Amino acid sequence: MRDRSQLPDKIYNVHYENDIHYTMQLCRWILKPIGIWHLIYGRSSLYEKLISRTLIFVCFSVLCFVLIPAGPYTLLREKDIIIKIRLFGPVYFCLTSALKYCFLGMRGTAIRRCIEHVEHDWQVIQYEDHRKMMLRNAMVGRRLTTLCVIFLYIGGMSYHMIMPLKNYTIRPLVYLGYDIYFNPQISPAYEIVFFLHCLSALIQYSITTATCSLGAIFATHACGQVQILMTLLNDLVEGKRSKNTTVDNRLSLITRHHVRILRFMADVEEVLREICLMELVAATLIICLLEYYCMMEWANSDIVAILTYFILLISLSFNFLIFCYIGELIVEEYSKIASAAYEVNWYDLPGHKALNLVLIITMSHYPPKLTAGKFCDLSLNTFSTVLKTSVVYLNLLRTVTE
Repeated sequence: MRDRSQLPDKIYNVHYENDIHYTMQLCRWILKPIGIWHLIYGRSSLYEKLISRTLIFVCFSVLCFVLIPAGPYTLLREKDIIIKIRLFGPVYFCLTSALKYCFLGMRGTAIRRCIEHVEHDWQVIQYEDHRKMMLRNAMVGRRLTTLCVIFLYIGGMSYHMIMPLKNYTIRPLVYLGYDIYFNPQISPAYEIVFFLHCLSALIQYSITTATCSLGAIFATHACGQVQILMTLLNDLVEGKRSKNTTVDNRLSLITRHHVRILRFMADVEEVLREICLMELVAATLIICLLEYYCMMEWANSDIVAILTYFILLISLSFNFLIFCYIGELIVEEYSKIASAAYEVNWYDLPGHKALNLVLIITMSHYPPKLTAGKFCDLSLNTFSTVLKTSVVYLNLLRTVTE
């Protein structure tokens, strides 16, 4: 079932299947239920692709079931500004999740290239310390994915399942606007709508965690490849690791490895740039709204609502922090290449071969970056800017609603 045309000429790592499974396991678990995995994975069968298309149709139908009634109701029909603001947050998050879902499908070819690149890198590892470096970075990617899943699902599902049950006078729903189609307060219509709302929440948070998982896995894999590149640079002069090779052979290997890293990061940037832009805009507005919701419930002394909104605020803030962290991590690791190239005993190289290191040092001053739609770089400084901007919007929102 394995397409041998995609395998390298020689496989050195006998554990590559287990290593690939360890790296991609959580991402595969998240992408399969929303129908993306088998469409982007190059060795999926026709039956698996048919299942994926069916799941995508179901997921989009559930998201549309939320957006089509709730969007016009929130923007046009609801006149109370406080209720309108309260409804705008979940509707906007659902809309951005649907857009990210579309971008995942549109970038399927680039995601497939990245996955094949990761698999190839695991197959051609020759040294045990290189494998340990990659496993260590893969573990970081798994931990970031796990934290994102825990925070988002706990915060999001508590909002969709606990908050509506607090009101005993009516049968409340998170999303409104169904009254022009049917009466959502009677049974079994209410139960069906409530179930579909919870299902839509699962889909939305699965989409969000899927994008975060892809970014974390690809970014940490790139960091592992940069660390391997630095070990190759350390071995350039003496060649203790790769015996029976010349300096030209070792320099050629370093150059090819460096170029592969740059090409991989170009593909990762292509996959994530629109998604990161959506995350940037959504994080700025939704963090502002959640801060406003916490203040409103604080005035009402509603402990359950305050706790729910606060958990959701932490969850969405942490999700965007992961994107900014991996952007910062890539730049930080890549910038170390210049120091590694300079610290080798380049003065012992024969002839003018040391001049070949100048290009590597020069390129390391222009590290690949994750950007939000090529408008701004993702870094910890960007995260602090988003938090400051959300506070500015919060003050503006309080001025308008008072």
